[in-house]
Amino acid sequence: MKKVTMFVWNHFTNDARVNRECTTLAERGYEVDLIAIDDPKNPVISAYEEISKSFRVHRVKRYPWMLQAYQDHGKKFLLVVAGVQVAIIPSLFFISFTLMAAYFMSLVLAAGMIKIKKMRKWFINGAIITRMIVKGYIQNADIYHANDLNTLPQAIVCSKLRLKPKPLIYDSHEVQSDRTGYNKERIKRIESFMLKFVDQMIVENHTRASYNEEIYGFYPKTLYNYSEKYDIHTKPKINLHHKIGINEDEKILLYQGGLQQGRGLELLIKAMDDIEEGHLLFIGGGKLTQELKNLSKNSSEAHRIHFLDKVPFQELPSYTREAYLGFQVLQNICFNHYSASSNKLFEYMMAHVPVISCDFPEIKKVVNETKTGLVVDPHNAADIARAVNKLVKDEALRNSLSENTKHAKEIYNWNNEKAKLIDIYDEFAPLTSKAILLNIN
Repeated sequence: MKKVTMFVWNHFTNDARVNRECTTLAERGYEVDLIAIDDPKNPVISAYEEISKSFRVHRVKRYPWMLQAYQDHGKKFLLVVAGVQVAIIPSLFFISFTLMAAYFMSLVLAAGMIKIKKMRKWFINGAIITRMIVKGYIQNADIYHANDLNTLPQAIVCSKLRLKPKPLIYDSHEVQSDRTGYNKERIKRIESFMLKFVDQMIVENHTRASYNEEIYGFYPKTLYNYSEKYDIHTKPKINLHHKIGINEDEKILLYQGGLQQGRGLELLIKAMDDIEEGHLLFIGGGKLTQELKNLSKNSSEAHRIHFLDKVPFQELPSYTREAYLGFQVLQNICFNHYSASSNKLFEYMMAHVPVISCDFPEIKKVVNETKTGLVVDPHNAADIARAVNKLVKDEALRNSLSENTKHAKEIYNWNNEKAKLIDIYDEFAPLTSKAILLNIN
């Protein structure tokens, strides 16, 4: 069997896209090893996980031993280290002043890495990258696959710094050169340089592929972020109303996903002042979690706003199906948002939940063509409230949109999209018919 090594810069607990890609390749007949990051705060996940006989996850340690000891023991660790140094440094003075000075400087650097946030981040990320490279290199895979720019250096080293270089696929889930919180020009220079080592690039949709052609001069492959196809009625039922403490007849207005900047989440809370019926529920976590909770507490509709922690992607459909409608109201704060065709839209569709969506090209096209929701101005809380009120007052309209999702999901699903991924892989490392048949059987 041909071997694939993938890299992803997360814990691989909620990455549905990467899971779909790895599972597809494993089912095709490839041996897939995914290298992710361990989470010492999460006892549920392990350093090694076997998803199937052909799909394994390797999680490298997040913290160097010194930082991990500091995380675990805090001041006690520092006191022990200080005590040891009282004995070591005077001894080194009698051996060599230069040696003592060098040792002392290394201690200062170590202290900086522990106490100075920016230095600590660089040190931690450097350790993660090094461990990923070591783990990936010894895999000696037939194909290497980097998910997003922050794993591309690791994949370049593992695939190209060899006597016989291996094919490298760069799967960019985001528009790296135009995202919030990133220096556009610097990222563009970095990505442009690294693309010289890439054999094939994948982006999420044709809007992003056209943008890529404008700035880099070539049109990459597209792989839409469609949800896995399933029958929502086969998913386990949960009593979501009970979980958030509301009556069974109340309507749940759902946002699921990361609580991050530029997703219109503050406006959803503001819109609740004008939304006449229903309870707003956020399922997920992120940098805005506490800020959103504070906003909701200060809202006159605080009793109708609820939060649940993120749910593993395998369990999420059971929560989604309980919603009356779902929100996908990204804001146009960068091209990455404007060009998105995010998985959330198709997760709602697969669970037969109508959507209130932003009016950006990729998302608007799907919603309008399939008649599975209402399109709004995502920067206007009043427009969002108007659309919600239209659906909560007109259950016949809502049910019609829900019925349309049953037809739309026959088109917009991973079963129809995954052949494109298989074609890309088979181009670089074609499997024998025997290997494919053995895996199927």
